[in-house]
Amino acid sequence: MKTTGNTVFISGGSAGIGLAIAKKLSAAGNKIIINGRNEERLQNALKQLDNAIAIQGDLSIEADRIAIAKQLKENYPETNIIINNAGAAFSYLLNETLNAHEKAAIEMNTNYFSVIHFTELLLPHLIQKAEAVVINVSSIAVFGSHKLLPTYGATKAALHSYTVALRYSYEEQKNLQIYEVYPPLVNTEFSAEIGGANGIPPEEVADELLIALEKNQFDVPVGDTKQFFKEA
Repeated sequence: MKTTGNTVFISGGSAGIGLAIAKKLSAAGNKIIINGRNEERLQNALKQLDNAIAIQGDLSIEADRIAIAKQLKENYPETNIIINNAGAAFSYLLNETLNAHEKAAIEMNTNYFSVIHFTELLLPHLIQKAEAVVINVSSIAVFGSHKLLPTYGATKAALHSYTVALRYSYEEQKNLQIYEVYPPLVNTEFSAEIGGANGIPPEEVADELLIALEKNQFDVPVGDTKQFFKEA
């Protein structure tokens, strides 16, 4: 996949892994469209990027997903890469909460259902491009649970299963590539509650993704996650 001259949509692009990826791809000569819920954070992120715009909205809300997909197709029809990076996670202990099902429902909606729907809305547009890419950011949590994130791992495992099925479904569509990125613990505000300060910098995730795009390497393990791909 060419790594320059693309138009890239990144959900959760105002901070953390999303912003690190936006910076990397912007520096490589791509047009960047970042998305997030908070307008102030989006505007702060834009100050750190070249050739970038922002679309405010909450992809966990169906009406926002539909509106954002419509805006991309109508106002930025050159969009040929979408990066589903936005996520939700709750840190808690199952033996200390009575509303795990509510937390799990929010995580599953954001990390899984909304990704399926948003991707589905854009696939007819993407498959018309000479080169197009869907990138889903999952997690090392695909491979095992963490007691402080008891329901988050299941949502990322579901996303992984969907990503594999999506890849198989479009394997004959040579102009469309499906990638999955597996970050370990990353030092971001998102992971602060579970010791994120001990994690890798988000720039390392961005670097690994760019290398994978250049190599057409559809699974992108990062850091500690590479141990699960040693035999691959």
